[in-house]
Amino acid sequence: MSRRRDAIRRSAVATGKGDDGTTGLLFGGGRRIAKDDPRTEAYGTVDEAVAALGLARSELDPAGGGTDTRELADLILRLQRELFVVGAELAADPARPDRLEDGVTRVSEVMLDDLETTLAAMESRVTMPREFVVPGETRLSAALELARTIVRRAERRAVSLRREGLSAGEWLVPYLNRLADLLWVLARVAEQVESKIAPPSRA
Repeated sequence: MSRRRDAIRRSAVATGKGDDGTTGLLFGGGRRIAKDDPRTEAYGTVDEAVAALGLARSELDPAGGGTDTRELADLILRLQRELFVVGAELAADPARPDRLEDGVTRVSEVMLDDLETTLAAMESRVTMPREFVVPGETRLSAALELARTIVRRAERRAVSLRREGLSAGEWLVPYLNRLADLLWVLARVAEQVESKIAPPSRA
């Protein structure tokens, strides 16, 4: 036991405080909740979405893929950072909404407006498929589809919190809803971009 505690004290990451199955809340003043609490499940799912988007971004080569590729990489990074805001709002103590800051620890109407503007712009660049899309056309589009499904799960978790009166912000659920729509469109954009930069097939 003492050797394990010594190792924790030497770690820059491990604290050991969560070994009892609890975790702290943002602005919670020391208040802790279970790691399988619906709130923890919600912001943990957002964390998964951030990681999935990281996987998608890693498939891009901004230096060698041209303007479209750089634009897509920048957009994915922006969405990852915005999901940190979503996660912060979900992880915050619902009793302290006064501590939340728009665009930093709470989803704002401006964030939603910007997302809708981006969605409209991206939709204008693709021809919508006329049949059900089976993910896997490219690695990048498949990663974006994975991120989309995780965002949908985060949305469902957030809806549950809102129904119980445990989510203060009014823009969080609409943001997640619109983000999932955008990721579906980005998967189609990715397929289009990759078809442009792929080497021609040999007969």
